[in-house]
Order: sequence, then C-alpha cells, then structure tokens
Amino acid sequence: MAARLPALRRRAALVRETRSFWEDRGLMEVETPCLVPVPGMEVHLHGFRSRFEPHLGRGEGQDLWLRTSPELAIKRLLVGGAGSVFELARVWRNGEVSARHAPEFTMLEVYLLGAGLEGLMDAVEDYLRAVLPPRVAHAGVETDLSAPFEHVTVAEAFARVGVDVLASVDPVTAEGDAAVLVSSARGAGLSVPEGLGWEDLFFRLMLEHVEPGLGRGRGTFLTHWPAPQAALARRDPADPRAALRFEVFAAGLELGNAFDELLDPAEQAARFARDVAEREALHGAAWGVDEDFIAALRQGMPPVAGIALGFDRLAMLAAGVPDLDGVRWLGGWPYGAPG
Repeated sequence: MAARLPALRRRAALVRETRSFWEDRGLMEVETPCLVPVPGMEVHLHGFRSRFEPHLGRGEGQDLWLRTSPELAIKRLLVGGAGSVFELARVWRNGEVSARHAPEFTMLEVYLLGAGLEGLMDAVEDYLRAVLPPRVAHAGVETDLSAPFEHVTVAEAFARVGVDVLASVDPVTAEGDAAVLVSSARGAGLSVPEGLGWEDLFFRLMLEHVEPGLGRGRGTFLTHWPAPQAALARRDPADPRAALRFEVFAAGLELGNAFDELLDPAEQAARFARDVAEREALHGAAWGVDEDFIAALRQGMPPVAGIALGFDRLAMLAAGVPDLDGVRWLGGWPYGAPG
C-alpha cells in the first residue's frame, strides 16, 4: 500500500475537489440505495444478486440486487423536487475486470435541471479542467485539457472512416438495419464478420475504427448517438434517427456517458419492455421493468440533462497511474491485502 499512497492521497483530494466544484454551482449531494429490486435497465450489464430475509419471519423474503447505477433512483428524487443534484455512488457490475474496469467502482452522477446537452457539456468541460492536470495521459495517449474540447457527432465520427451509420437507422421505429450497416462498412473497405446484429456491428466498428481517434490531443464530446442507442435519452427532434446523448473522452479513455433525459413515460416503458425481452433472450430471466421509476415519470420529471462519470478513471488520470488498481485503497481483486 505504501507505494500507492501518493495516488490514493490524490484520489482523496479529488473527492474533496469534486464536492466543492458541484456544490459551488448550487448542486446538492444526495445518497440513494445500493441494494434495490431493479439494479438498472442496461441490457448487457450483469448484476450481483442478494436475498433479503425478514427478521423472525416477519413478512416474505425478496430477491434484491446491488445497483449497477444510481440513475433511476436519482431521477425519482428529481420528480420529487430535489433540484440539480450529484452523487458519488458505489456501483457493481458483475464480470467486469480489466485495467479500466472493476466489478465494484465509484460513479459520479450529475443532473442539471434545464441545462440541455450543450449546458451539460460546458459544465463537464469546466469540471474536468478544474480537477485534472492541464495535460493527462493514458497508455501513451495525451490530451491537453486546456484546449477547447472537440464536439463531433457519431455520424461525423463514422464518416471519418467512410461509414454512413445513420443510413442504417429507421427514423420511425428507431431500429437499426444490420444489412445496411454492413454494406456501408464494406463499401468503406472495412472488414466485418458475417452474422452480427446491428448493435454488435455498431460497437465493433466503434471500438475498432472510431474510438481510437477520440480524446487525442484535446478532449472530445461524441454527440448525437444513433436512436437504437438512445437508452434513457430523448430522440433528436431535428433528426429522429439520432438521440440526444453524448460520451466524453480524454487520453483515449471514455470518461462519461450523458443524456438529455427522456421525459415521456409511455416511450420509456416501451423501451424498458424491449430491454427486458432482449436481456432475457440473451442471458435468461433476471429482473423486470422498474415500475416505480415509470410511475414516478408519470408524475412529471422536469427537463434535465445528466451524466455518469467513471470516478476511478478520473482518479487514474489525476494521479497519473496506468490502471484502476493504483487508485483503489485495497489493491488486487477482489480484496487483496495492502501491498
């Protein structure tokens, strides 16, 4: 542990600086439950299951999960009138282990009422400049955070490698057509395997050909994601093939994922139902739709933009260490002895 203490002290300072930054801008820090009936609605995330057994047999037991995100709980607070808020949240995602992923990590969630994507991007850019060094680096990739961040749409980023990604999206159903995307990719001279669905093909092209060009030299906001990747974001009124979503990159790392939040409870319920059906088809039954969240959304959530930032990755960049293990108080997986 002694070798990691400088990085751990930097992490502790980053916690203080983060709270100060957002509180100075009028946001309130909140705390939401870690053990929940529905851990999150992302199709490809796996949760950690637990079991509640009431003391002395008072009532029935219940399966619960460690949350994969505090997002749905925080939005219920927004419906209740909490205003602009943030949370430094401990979250869990089963199976994620690498130099940049851990099954247990800290997520910084920030919600700005009435900000829209542009307002949130401005705030995030200011935050990163305030808490990180002027130059950050990871795996040989450097970013000058003092330079204005690049704003590029997903369509523009794919066009750089010759692919028209939005041509593969139906503007009415928001579904992706894998055959159209395959044709565009092969027309650009990119090798793609047979048999992939639209989503798998999109992410393969993203990881292999698009992301390597992001967050190099200066920070990047990758905006206006294809509608099949809308998640909890509103679709773009100017082009329904796209969603009002962005990711932010620095030093070649994806640091955060943001939405101009969807306010329509009927559309959100339909998306959730599709997510549950897809998760069950891929991975078997686990958890269902978060009906409490849908009920809250029916009461009316104010216009808001929100972002989830990987706090451990921010600590990595702040401390200048190559992996998450360098900024964890007990290194190693799962809970190694101090070293």
